[in-house]
Amino acid sequence: MFVKAPSGRQRLHVLAALHATTKAIVTVQNLPYVTAETVCELLRLLAGTYPAVPITIVLDKARYQKCVLVQDLARSLGMELLYLPAYSPNLHLIERFWKWVKKQCLYGKYSPTSADFQAAIQQCMAQAHSDHLAALESLLTLKCQTFTEVPVFGEEAKVRRLAKII
Repeated sequence: MFVKAPSGRQRLHVLAALHATTKAIVTVQNLPYVTAETVCELLRLLAGTYPAVPITIVLDKARYQKCVLVQDLARSLGMELLYLPAYSPNLHLIERFWKWVKKQCLYGKYSPTSADFQAAIQQCMAQAHSDHLAALESLLTLKCQTFTEVPVFGEEAKVRRLAKII
């Protein structure tokens, strides 16, 4: 049994911003690499799309997102950059969106050419907000579980021992 698979693909790099409440997506795409200039292009696009609106961008700590060039441009555009802690992809809504995109247009699907592969990804992202809004609403929720006054394992045992002594 043979399964059709491409011998190789040209990568499509997509840098995107997801509006947390409306689920609208703004993207910058290129073929070579994502660099600080690509991030700056996205920031300028967001500033033009949402003029006179306070914007907070949630980012991971990738080197090209944290550089001085990006920070200076964000400051000049009046944007706030919020960096997530390392290894916390579940807190980042865009990471959930990427997982959904892969499931929709990549898993178990064959694209004979790189152009078909790229078109499938671009079409999926373009139709996400209009055709799949209900699915995205439940996937990209802002509800998070918070923990308050949770004792650390050692502290709880220590408190019990102190209570027995007293």
